[in-house]
Amino acid sequence: MIVTSNVIAFQPRPEQPQLRRPRLLVQAARAGLTSWNRARDLRRVLKCDPLPPAGKTLARLLAEEERLDLIRRAGQAGYNIHRHIMLLIAIMAETAEAAPCSAPGATLLTVP
Repeated sequence: MIVTSNVIAFQPRPEQPQLRRPRLLVQAARAGLTSWNRARDLRRVLKCDPLPPAGKTLARLLAEEERLDLIRRAGQAGYNIHRHIMLLIAIMAETAEAAPCSAPGATLLTVP
């Protein structure tokens, strides 16, 4: 009899560094993820039409989120928390969409 495991180990992708954001931002993004609608919300976040295929938007989303995080850390007046949360939701959703075989509940964000 041959016994095989049903667990597949995935190596972390070097092109997707783990983000470390404040607990409140991560909690808000996780809460918003339940009502995420890619066709509706990603179009609004990216301000583009038609939508790119799943997985093709991550670099753009990550760059925009990094820019907003730098503004947040600097305490600048132009910081938009709503946009930042929407970007984090989009990053979580697109990461899950691009890798549907990943473990349930896996996320790119961690809480410091």
